[in-house]
Amino acid sequence: MTHPDALPLAGLRVVEFTHMVMGPTCGLILADLGAEVIKVEPLAGDSTRRLLGSGAGFFGTFNRNKKSLAVDVKDPRGREIVLRLLADADVFSENFKGGTMDKLGFGYGALSRLNPRLVYVSHKGFLPGPYEQRTALDEVVQMMGGLAYMTGPEGRPLRAGTSVNDIMGGMFGAIGALAALAQREKTGHGQEVHSALFENNVLLVAQHMMQFAVTGKPAAPMPGRISAWAVYDVFDVAGGEQIFLAAVSDSQWAALCQEFGFADLGADPRLQSNNARVLARDWMMPLLRERFGTFGATELGERFERIGLPYAPITKPQDLFDDPHLAATGGLAPVTVPADASAAGHAIETRTPLLPLTLGGQRLGLRVAPPALGQDTAALLGELGYAPAQIEQLQQAGVIGV
Repeated sequence: MTHPDALPLAGLRVVEFTHMVMGPTCGLILADLGAEVIKVEPLAGDSTRRLLGSGAGFFGTFNRNKKSLAVDVKDPRGREIVLRLLADADVFSENFKGGTMDKLGFGYGALSRLNPRLVYVSHKGFLPGPYEQRTALDEVVQMMGGLAYMTGPEGRPLRAGTSVNDIMGGMFGAIGALAALAQREKTGHGQEVHSALFENNVLLVAQHMMQFAVTGKPAAPMPGRISAWAVYDVFDVAGGEQIFLAAVSDSQWAALCQEFGFADLGADPRLQSNNARVLARDWMMPLLRERFGTFGATELGERFERIGLPYAPITKPQDLFDDPHLAATGGLAPVTVPADASAAGHAIETRTPLLPLTLGGQRLGLRVAPPALGQDTAALLGELGYAPAQIEQLQQAGVIGV
């Protein structure tokens, strides 16, 4: 793993007031890139430490490589702690309801006066405009932004199977922060950055909007779409298994027919180009389903791989812990999820996916596990000049948690 001091953002300080997924994702990216990210939490902790069901993995996933400062920012003494942190910070990141930061005294206007070099990143449901006061969630914007319509069958809008807008919204927040930091090198001043769920979702469906613009025909939901590729689907095969198989070019179609002995299909004049095969899907696909249905998924995968055709097993998320590629490339890093963020009620030893990129041929590793609530409070206050006796007094007064 790259030494922390050699990481691109080493030496930068990020203070985040974030919860759930969107804001923490921004901080995760900046932290993995080497920034010191201080997560400011209420004394009760980020609510995602206690979520059940589909939210149980939020905290452990999006808060590695961060420090936890537990403080009551509604108390003037707690507010002073955060302001002292921000006086020489590089980035402030938040994803609370509009107006919340202003009420606490941490709005952009106040902080930019305190620290003109500060880059201020707000993650919201909507960019400023008619919708900006609406309460938004990932699923809300998927429904109103066309993604749920495109994902589900006709008449059955369906949210995507993960927090796509929250995660990508955090990514765009990080991109905006990096751009503002680069511009700060030229101007000497920070600026305000906005990222938003709805606008993020609109970008996700932009290809379908453009499809309508250039064809004059509305895009059909994905389960009922006219695929751009003739063979590009999930097949039910022997033993009740399923596998995704694809042949997206004329050369791949020829290789498929040769490998499996489908000489009749390979020579059929109605199937000599991808577009012709797309138009023939109504009768071609049932034939392929019947023929592939006699094979097992493992054999099909091995034969498709041997001839260089796209294929994929239908994998469940938990199966990825045993994925040989991830194991060989170090794509999963050992991590300890603290007891106060574990549904099990005790610390969990597991592995977590790293950012999907390399710098100089190396993955950006896990330096510090997701923090227990307030585990860095005393150390951070010591750096700010608070004496041990002052820290103890603040703790006894209920201003900080350590």
